[in-house]
Amino acid sequence: MRKTVLIVGIIAICCAVLFAFSRSRNSAQNNSAQNDSAQQGGTSGRGGRRGGGQGAGQTIPVAVAPAIRKDMPIYLNGLGTVEAFYTVVVKPRIDGQITEVFFKEGQDVKKGDLLVQIDPRPYEVAVSEAEAQLFKDQAQLVIAKRNFERFGDLFKQGVVSQQDYDTQQSNYGALEGAVRADQAAVDNAKLNVAYCRVTAPIPGRVGLRQVDPGNYVHSSDANGLVVITQLHPIATTFTIPQDNLPQVMLASRKRSKPLEVDVYSRDNQTKLAAGSLTTINNLVDPTTGTVKLKAVFDNPENLLWPNQFVNARLLLDVQKNVIAIPAAAIQRGVQGTFVFVVGQDNTAQIRQVKIGVTDGNLIAVDSGLNQGDQVVTDGQDKLQAGSKVQAHPVGAGAAASDQNKAQVPVGM
Repeated sequence: MRKTVLIVGIIAICCAVLFAFSRSRNSAQNNSAQNDSAQQGGTSGRGGRRGGGQGAGQTIPVAVAPAIRKDMPIYLNGLGTVEAFYTVVVKPRIDGQITEVFFKEGQDVKKGDLLVQIDPRPYEVAVSEAEAQLFKDQAQLVIAKRNFERFGDLFKQGVVSQQDYDTQQSNYGALEGAVRADQAAVDNAKLNVAYCRVTAPIPGRVGLRQVDPGNYVHSSDANGLVVITQLHPIATTFTIPQDNLPQVMLASRKRSKPLEVDVYSRDNQTKLAAGSLTTINNLVDPTTGTVKLKAVFDNPENLLWPNQFVNARLLLDVQKNVIAIPAAAIQRGVQGTFVFVVGQDNTAQIRQVKIGVTDGNLIAVDSGLNQGDQVVTDGQDKLQAGSKVQAHPVGAGAAASDQNKAQVPVGM
């Protein structure tokens, strides 16, 4: 019994020692945390609203670019599809066997170039038959004419009756009509011979050959012999929202020449061609609320291809001599858009600005800046009004991109 009491006592003493040691350790940790917090609080109070570990006199490195003056084009963007200016499915106009093909797939041809030769011999025989019938009827017409003239003299002398004279006149007229019909048959047979030479009806590029030599073709065949697409010039059809239609109509009336249209690749990085607006469709698509526009391009380098998807940019107007800065300088807050401007004393100042259209990585500023102002383009997250900065110019090169043109917000 005494042994049990002794063991219990020892256990109680050990627990009391462990509890006291734990309380002492936690108290030391709490004191250390409070000291650290007090030190951080003092630093935060010196650093301003952003904290961030920036001391009161510490210089913050930033990238800056100058505000410049330039002309800013206003563009309206639309997704477009390239279309051949003319597309022709070349079909035979007669039935016959193909004896020779004179074009190569993908070849550029001129109007009138020989494409396919159809065996002309059956049609040449038909020409000979028609000419023979013509000669026969012409000979009979000569006899009928002489008889008619002879009976005319006899009728005047009273030798023949009126009926005999009328009969000769009728025979002469019938044979004259037969000769004219024979001549038409000869011309038709010769036309069929000409149709044996299938020529290009338009200039352009031929596609894949649909029929090989040796095959018998018919004028009623659906596929035709080959397809020719005209690439010079070439057209592009693109759509714009119906809300922008008044802007386009107004811009068209203000300018004496057609509006300019540029087309870019699908990634909007490569300019493919420059042309002009030719047509505005006469109705709005009620399912999409868009209007189709058509532009024409010379396409000298064949960068545009039928059925190719492109981005079209319609030039509406040009804002002259406006202040422009890199778009990266624009910041947005509860009070609106603003920028950080670095003054001559290398301190950051906040300027409220009103922005306009964009031109590549440039954005027009309607108010709030002057030409030459150095705006911060990188490092704004560490700044506040009055911060000391170390400015590193990025140059106006960011200001000279022509990759992406100015855009008009939908409904502007």
